[in-house]
Amino acid sequence: MKNCEYQQIDPQALTVSPLSVQNHTEKKAQRPRRKWEVFPGKNRFFCDGRLILARQSGVLPLTLGLIVVTCGLFFAFDCPFLVEHLTIFIPLVGGLLFLFVVLSLLRTSFTDPGILPRATADEAADIEKQIDTSGSSTYRPPPRTKEILINQQVVKLKYCFTCKMFRPPRTSHCSLCDNCVERFDHHCPWVGNCVGKRNYRFFYSFIISLSFLTSFIFGCVITHITLREYSQVISHLDSSWCTVVELVICFFSIWSILGLSGFHTYLIASNLTTNEDIKGSWSSKRGAEDSGNPYSYNNIITNCCVTLCGPMPPSLIDRRACGPDCPVVAVCSSPPPPTCPLLHPPDFLLQSLTRSLAVSP
Repeated sequence: MKNCEYQQIDPQALTVSPLSVQNHTEKKAQRPRRKWEVFPGKNRFFCDGRLILARQSGVLPLTLGLIVVTCGLFFAFDCPFLVEHLTIFIPLVGGLLFLFVVLSLLRTSFTDPGILPRATADEAADIEKQIDTSGSSTYRPPPRTKEILINQQVVKLKYCFTCKMFRPPRTSHCSLCDNCVERFDHHCPWVGNCVGKRNYRFFYSFIISLSFLTSFIFGCVITHITLREYSQVISHLDSSWCTVVELVICFFSIWSILGLSGFHTYLIASNLTTNEDIKGSWSSKRGAEDSGNPYSYNNIITNCCVTLCGPMPPSLIDRRACGPDCPVVAVCSSPPPPTCPLLHPPDFLLQSLTRSLAVSP
């Protein structure tokens, strides 16, 4: 029988240090945070940063609920009678308008309105140096504005103390969202978002299609009641409260929706924003030689095409990217697996194995 040499296994060589296991686990568990997770504005993000919404968006479910309830009552209680006595195209037209209104509303609510990224620390320091060019302690810095020429008219750029930058033309800081929005129109609580350069066309299509939908339902309900006999009208109103609800909602909303649609049609034709129209940015210059809107093309069709049919500008905040300034976050990970007793045997088992091999022939 051949002699076999056995060598005792050092248990420390097989045992893995708990510190190294912990470091390896933490290395795998940590990942860089995306920009939307550390976004400084007052916004909420969904679907890994793909959808953006204002933090104060409690009116949006009410808007969507009113549209869905009104259309649901119309399709359930008015369309069967109108299809039987008039035409089958009534529910088809109503369905297409309903889908277009809902899609336009959701697109307006969940689209980046044109938020400008805030200045970095180096950019803010460079701007501060440009503003305060004197090292004297008694020196008073000039007003934080810049003047530029647009179509031979002087336009002032104001400094934003929150975003640490000079706002580009037609940009304003929304106090509700705490962001500078490019071509800021207004903050609309009904859609739960700001209305700016990137989602204004969706907002306009929403209010225009909603005007058509409200007028269509209101006219169909009136037609439904008119086609019935007088005695049936009284009994119909007593037995079905749904028609009354539709009439009340449409009657009180159609005037405001039509007025809002007409107002924004005027703004588009003039290439103005709600913010500029309310502040009277260009109407106050009537006494000056260079009066008027410097952004207007002096043509209604051109103004409409530029506002509604121009190319969609990209989002500037790049919310799904992992920036160098984003901190590292540790995600929850499973604890390390238990040590296998065969690979890491206890000391008493190694000692007994050594003694048995020493006495064996």
